[in-house]
Amino acid sequence: MPITSRILEVAATDPDRLALVGSPSETEGQAGAEGTHSLTYAQLARGSATMSAAVDALHDEQSDPPIPAPETHGIPITAVSLTSAFETSRIIAGLAGFRAVSATIDPRWPLDHQVGVITTTGIGLVISDSTQLAEALAAAGWTGTVITAADFRAREAAVDLADTAPPSVREASEPFLMLFSSGTTSNPKAFIKTRQQYRDNVAVSSAYLEPFPEVATLAPGPVSYSLTLYAVIESLATGGSVHVADDFDPFTMGSRIADEAITRVVAVPAVVKALAEAARRTPAHFLGLDLVVTGGANLPASIRSALAEVLPDTRLISYYGAAEIGFIGDSRDGDGTWISIYDTIGVEVHDDADARLPDGEIGTVWIRAAACSDGYVTGTTDAQLRRPDGWATVGDQGRIENGLLQLAGRAGDIAITGGHKVSLPEVERAFEEFDGGDARSGQGRLGEVCAIALPDDGLGSIVALVIEPGAQGSGSHAGDGDPTAPDKAALLDHARAKLAPQFVPRRFYSLDRLPRTVGGKIRRHETVDLVMSGKAQRL
Repeated sequence: MPITSRILEVAATDPDRLALVGSPSETEGQAGAEGTHSLTYAQLARGSATMSAAVDALHDEQSDPPIPAPETHGIPITAVSLTSAFETSRIIAGLAGFRAVSATIDPRWPLDHQVGVITTTGIGLVISDSTQLAEALAAAGWTGTVITAADFRAREAAVDLADTAPPSVREASEPFLMLFSSGTTSNPKAFIKTRQQYRDNVAVSSAYLEPFPEVATLAPGPVSYSLTLYAVIESLATGGSVHVADDFDPFTMGSRIADEAITRVVAVPAVVKALAEAARRTPAHFLGLDLVVTGGANLPASIRSALAEVLPDTRLISYYGAAEIGFIGDSRDGDGTWISIYDTIGVEVHDDADARLPDGEIGTVWIRAAACSDGYVTGTTDAQLRRPDGWATVGDQGRIENGLLQLAGRAGDIAITGGHKVSLPEVERAFEEFDGGDARSGQGRLGEVCAIALPDDGLGSIVALVIEPGAQGSGSHAGDGDPTAPDKAALLDHARAKLAPQFVPRRFYSLDRLPRTVGGKIRRHETVDLVMSGKAQRL
């Protein structure tokens, strides 16, 4: 794993280089450098030995340990389910140089799903501060160990460094991480990444996304997100410094970017939007920012424009990838839907019968990438990820034109109406710049929108748009900021001006709050259920 070889290299040649930095408020008193909120490469390497010894002892003390999933080759699984990005990052990085499989579990997942993932995959040790999770696991008959972050740090401190083995570069085929899909269309599915697969992934991202040595990268957000977790891994694997935060606070991140000389940010599009708004208020704090890398969701063109307007010298790369497969390509202008494929990656578009489609036709995107996982963990899903010939898909839909890949969403994001294939995300993007407001009434502001397909006897299905109303205007007659649904006629006029006829929604609905995953992605299927059950207001 390149993370370990580079950690050991930098620890020997530049021991005081910062490896991991957290927000002081979130890491005070934790096992950083003598109570501080950072770790140098030397401290990270030295601390990993006592950390591994503590983990091994906790597994060995179990009289009836859970049996890890067969995909781990018998290596015990240690999961971290903490809100602290710093603590999660240091544990994942510390265990990388030892015979261990690590996992990050989002503590905001529904409790029954956390319990299901832990018991199904055979996780043996969970570092968590949730008494509710510990009680639920005990009630489920799980025979592993739950330990709080404070108690785990105490176990580490009690280990004699002289009795430990140092970290080492492991075999390429050895399982390293257990990760989980985003859960946009279903509950997250587990899969394993070997060390070689992560080496291949680092090789791709290093060639295109600039995680250079000594670069200070800010990666705000839970480390249970694959985007944040990978930013931690790639920064350490290339000798950079990774600065983490539990979330993006626009009121403090500007000063942190300036004070910590951060030049690169890796974040989801919603954070990039908040960053642009913060830079508009205090631009001086962001002048040193050279590159913003975003992924995990479509990047609206409005966010790119907002960032370019306030920080014209800051570059923005929107990458496309899947945690199961790895990095696939990126977009450096527009709304991020037209993707330039990386040189080492193969892409094809197939129909439902698995036949390759000609350019211009929408179908399922298949990828060939060295970093792709072998498959999903037994018992967590029946879905196929990778075929024997090495091609894999996560169900993304798209088309190829002029050598570029245009994304159209997941399989559930395509509606068939009157014989036409309609990309529902494309319908949503048409409303990013909607302004049908009435300045006096405050109407017309849009929050998030979700395009859905509803059954129809004549056309098979019809397109409908479900709106999460935005706040009213800020004038004296705008009320107290209550959400107000826009006018249906204005929405229809806008759709007809922006979309082909078959893409124009035939119905409009309003929901106070669209259903989302814990990561903030809108759940399209649940939105359909709410509309069909009459819980949405028809406009």
